[in-house]
Amino acid sequence: MDTTLDKEFPALAFAALLVGGMAIGFAGIFMRLSDVNPLASAFWRMALAAPFLWAWAFSVRGQDEAAGKRTDFTRALILAGIYFAGDMGIWHLSLHYTTVANATLLSNFAPIFIALWMWFAFRVRFARVFIVGMLIALTGAVMLVGPNAAGAEGGNKLLGDALGLGSAVFYAAYQLVIKDARSQYSTARLMAWSTTVTGLALLPFALTAPGAFWPAQAAGWLPLLALALVAQIGGQTVIAYASAHLPASLSSVSLLIQPLTAAVAAWLIFQEAIGPVQMAGGALLLWGIYLSKRGS
Repeated sequence: MDTTLDKEFPALAFAALLVGGMAIGFAGIFMRLSDVNPLASAFWRMALAAPFLWAWAFSVRGQDEAAGKRTDFTRALILAGIYFAGDMGIWHLSLHYTTVANATLLSNFAPIFIALWMWFAFRVRFARVFIVGMLIALTGAVMLVGPNAAGAEGGNKLLGDALGLGSAVFYAAYQLVIKDARSQYSTARLMAWSTTVTGLALLPFALTAPGAFWPAQAAGWLPLLALALVAQIGGQTVIAYASAHLPASLSSVSLLIQPLTAAVAAWLIFQEAIGPVQMAGGALLLWGIYLSKRGS
């Protein structure tokens, strides 16, 4: 029996994974290019994406019902939206203080926080490679953040780094909540609801935060629209498609491509140079997270 087709590498899904990861990697760039306050940029990212996601959700409603997927509104969707609002709001705020590279790298700590929660709440035991990976990641984080402790702007940069790491806690909570919801809802409906709830949760903070809520001119909508279409819809949707066709170990490539894209783009566009210590720290951080994911 010929098993060639069974073993054929899913090249399209792998390419989609890389494209989706790169799309999300540009989120920090688009936020920096916007002229509204950080929390407003997070709100508009959701508000502009929601109509497109709801159009998608309604278009597949018949398929959802045929497949036995839920179409009602539940507590899990509220929690997913609130946790994602915490992640987006804190991460966008971190970009106001620290570099795009640091904020993106530190936000990728989410897999380790998820594993620690599973150990704390359910006494899940992990392989030795997880412990080694976590220690490597922590070492890399210290190397990444350390140079920001020096200089006149060190306090603000350290605050930004702390916010970037804090966003990973909320993203970990978001992933834990939607884990079960993924089996009950289609990707379209889950993304539509979570994006809508996230936008509503962010709105009061976006309105009261210092800085502009509305773009100053028509051109100011372009980076916000790019945030919605490229990062929120393009990145998340494409990665969701790819993850369904790839093993979990291979999907971790998206973890590596996001901060790499952010760092290179920030260097080219904003001249955000990365020192040798921070570069080594970022590499150790990603390697440690990758090892932790394999051992968790």
